[in-house]
Amino acid sequence: MQDDKGLFYYPFPQNKHVRMYVKEEEGTLWFRMWNANDAKLWEDHGWVPYGAVKRAKELFKKKGPSQGGPQAFDPDKAYDPEVARLIIKEGK
Repeated sequence: MQDDKGLFYYPFPQNKHVRMYVKEEEGTLWFRMWNANDAKLWEDHGWVPYGAVKRAKELFKKKGPSQGGPQAFDPDKAYDPEVARLIIKEGK
């Protein structure tokens, strides 16, 4: 899907208030989250390269639920490189 901010998908399909925007530059996938209920999220957090997402995933897996680990936010569900590549391919 696409709007004035760019190409996006719904990382949590049941929640249409959250969108994950994607782009590719010089062979690198970039992600940026938008939330209709948190306008500052878009302003406060810029584009994140997939390499940084992968490093964050490793840290996430090492943490327990009380430290923001597996029971909190799962980056594997939000940052999906396969979906991102498909969205970008369809957007061209």
